[in-house]
Amino acid sequence: MPDKQTMIPQNEALKGRAIPFDVEDTHFVNQSSIHAEPTKDQAKILLGMGCFWGAEKMFWQLEGVISTSVGYSGGYTPNPTYEEVCTGKTGHTEVVRIIYQPGLISLETLLAGFWENHDPTQGMQQGNDLGTQYRSAIYFYNDEQRVIAERSKQRYQEALITGERGTITTEVIPAGPYYFAETYHQQYLAKNPDGYCGLNGTGVCFTG
Repeated sequence: MPDKQTMIPQNEALKGRAIPFDVEDTHFVNQSSIHAEPTKDQAKILLGMGCFWGAEKMFWQLEGVISTSVGYSGGYTPNPTYEEVCTGKTGHTEVVRIIYQPGLISLETLLAGFWENHDPTQGMQQGNDLGTQYRSAIYFYNDEQRVIAERSKQRYQEALITGERGTITTEVIPAGPYYFAETYHQQYLAKNPDGYCGLNGTGVCFTG
């Protein structure tokens, strides 16, 4: 077994599979299509905040968010299972795919919630959840999103310094392939209201 807090080299990653799993399309909360791509007045972003169950719930409640789903990204293994991701041998982190309408909610607002609701200084873990699958990440789809993400990261780092907290370790890189997690993970906390929610921020507000 690899050290689960060390990123596995690509040549040592699990091979995965060419065919994706069959994942139920209907969003359990708002009945949107979780597979649908953004329309011309919508956008998408991938955000990793540790365990994806609580993170997805936070975002699906926001006005202007059209649809959410959870999955795996940032690594190497195509169409991994949850169990494979948990081994640390895929390179993926758990992410929420957010389809949003910028005319109703800005990326800046989404990122304010992102920064405030997890600890982006912990490297390959989030609280007691240890491993590369729990690393903090922003995977953007265009240059405008990159600029906004990097600016918000800088502003939150300034706030963390003022609050005498650590250095942000969040990955801010172009989005690669996104692989949907199994159906039972989708909108998990709506299906299991008493389920585990790992969200826990630093207590430092985003003021940018």
